Amino acid sequence: MFADYYWFFVAATSYLAGSVPFGLLTAKIVAGTDIRKVGSGNIGATNVARTLGAKWGILVLLLDALKGFLPVLFIPALFVSSDSPDFDHARVLSGVATILGHMFPIWLGFRGGKGVATSLGVIMVLGPWSTLIAVGAFALTFLVTRIVALSSILAALAFGLAQFVQLDASTFTHQKWSLALFSIAVPLLIIVRHWSNLGRILRGEEKKFQFGGRNKAAESPSEIKQDEEA
Repeated sequence: MFADYYWFFVAATSYLAGSVPFGLLTAKIVAGTDIRKVGSGNIGATNVARTLGAKWGILVLLLDALKGFLPVLFIPALFVSSDSPDFDHARVLSGVATILGHMFPIWLGFRGGKGVATSLGVIMVLGPWSTLIAVGAFALTFLVTRIVALSSILAALAFGLAQFVQLDASTFTHQKWSLALFSIAVPLLIIVRHWSNLGRILRGEEKKFQFGGRNKAAESPSEIKQDEEA
């Protein structure tokens, strides 16, 4: 069985991996800019893309996704055998801790991104087929609306629904209950993190996405709004 203290190590190491602020570091290195003080003020890939340009936004997107993918793939295996009945639960714990690390990084006063890119990396391990459906939902919504927040919300819902269809009768069995709860909790968490965006969407005030490429550090704090960043 999975020793009690191993749960702590899986959660702690995954959280620390998820809390690496790649958006902040990239903006600092590339432009000498504190990404928290420009654009939307968010450290995610969307704000980096809008502020510094497409290639840097894509780089941050990939790095944030990798910091979700790699911990779930490797960290649980350091502490528990893959044939253990606790292995799937350890991977779910790792995934949740990684996402929380991105959203609430200890290094930044627990103010991080909205978790979409990191969640993408996590679900690629935990539910690859559901991930394809979620990515398809995101792409279709984005092509039609150009609104990242709405695309993220619908992708999260699509993942959760697809997971429950796939789990079917095994949804809350001993081996799968944690994955079932993950498939409810993480989409809800992403929706909550986009709550202000949802309000603007309903009022027709949410801005459509377009790539930037200029430094917006001169913008005043009053112009900084929480946006739909990943």
